[in-house]
Amino acid sequence: MKTMTCKQLGGVCDKEFHAETLEEMGEMSKKHAMEMAEKGDKGHIEKMEEMKDLMNKPEAIKDWNEKMQKEFDALPEDK
Repeated sequence: MKTMTCKQLGGVCDKEFHAETLEEMGEMSKKHAMEMAEKGDKGHIEKMEEMKDLMNKPEAIKDWNEKMQKEFDALPEDK
């Protein structure tokens, strides 16, 4: 199990996520961002828009995913 924050995953806050894989972490981050957007949090809404734009650029999203995977892999295991 590893830990990353919303900020580490491209978000804006320090909420922590704990998961075995980057994919699990991404799902938790996405759910969190959507919850925050529903509450009207401007920072999370802006980051979600940026991510939506990135998703429309296959090469950019591939690079982003590779970068995130390297960061995830380099993290220590939770104690």
